[in-house]
Amino acid sequence: MAGMIQFSEESKERISKILDITREVVHYGYLPLILYLGFTRSDPKPSLINLISPFAN
Repeated sequence: MAGMIQFSEESKERISKILDITREVVHYGYLPLILYLGFTRSDPKPSLINLISPFAN
């Protein structure tokens, strides 16, 4: 195929590893990021103890 870039096996392995790490970061980092943004941008800001403990008043 014209225009296809040929990668060496080492390059393919590095790209695969980078994609795997990126998937893990997005998988485990997305929800905490959304919670952090909601916590810091809400008005009034809830206290941290109210977020952690459902029984704290």
